[in-house]
Amino acid sequence: MAGTLTTPLCGRLGIAVPVIQAPIGSAATPELAAAVSAAGALGTLALTWVDAAEAVRQVRRVTELTDRPFAVNLVLDFDVEDVLTACLAEGVPVISTFWGAPEAVTARVHEAGALHVHTIGSVGEAVDAVRAGVDAVVAQGWEAGGHVRGQVTTMSLVPAVVDAVGPTPVIAAGGIADGRGLAAALMLGAQAGWLGTRFLTADEAASHPVYRDAVVRAAPEDSVHTRCFDGGWPNAPHRALRNTTLTAWEEAGSPARPDRPGEGAAIASDAQGRTHMRYDDMVPVEGMSGDLTALALYAGQSAGLVRDRASAAEIVATIADQATRALRG
Repeated sequence: MAGTLTTPLCGRLGIAVPVIQAPIGSAATPELAAAVSAAGALGTLALTWVDAAEAVRQVRRVTELTDRPFAVNLVLDFDVEDVLTACLAEGVPVISTFWGAPEAVTARVHEAGALHVHTIGSVGEAVDAVRAGVDAVVAQGWEAGGHVRGQVTTMSLVPAVVDAVGPTPVIAAGGIADGRGLAAALMLGAQAGWLGTRFLTADEAASHPVYRDAVVRAAPEDSVHTRCFDGGWPNAPHRALRNTTLTAWEEAGSPARPDRPGEGAAIASDAQGRTHMRYDDMVPVEGMSGDLTALALYAGQSAGLVRDRASAAEIVATIADQATRALRG
């Protein structure tokens, strides 16, 4: 059924299903990206906070597992020069960027023969990105999980961006977790859906069981737009599930650092022995111990639609089947 969903962007990306796995931070793994891509969609590595050697290791691991196209995501507000250089040298076919100015890297991406996809949160940002020469824009709605660029909902933002930048392809992000959401995005004029929260419970993700359980149990209203978990990425709004840290901070009047409840407390450690603080932008991943439910549980409002754990291949196939049936009416 995937063939009935094929869009022009699918052809450019070399995928069969218009589904792109969003960069889900430390929960993303080469195994997840490879499994998503092998299933006909586009997997993504999140490489902003690793060094060039680790980026190369992860990229090569993906290419060991699949010969299908995949992407790497880089946040341009950080120094990603070395990682970008390494990824382009490795022949990564798709570079996706977020925050920052896309024109800083577009020419280099194209010179290396890769495609450049940039995430935006407003019509104005979309127009600027297209003028910079990006190959596609991700229109991220306010209901998306993780770090959130704008303040407009997906339902309103996507068609407005499509109207403003067409024929440049638009990818819809925010609130999509199943085939119904993908079908709706395609009807709005998007050429693919960008899903993060749904892949947090994929078998191949590195998300810790307590994180997976929190996502599965969540209702849409449990996903809160906040600035609470800003350690490592200050002044960047984000959406995370309500937990003890977020609740205590709000009850204290949402004070600024260093006056937040439990400020400076190390509440978790990882398999490498590194400690993680209460307000860090770190999610619980496999191998961690401590008060993990008090860490940042990034997830969008679509968490209310995620009710199980499944392999990446099963997730992609189910979404494609649901979307096809929905579009057939």
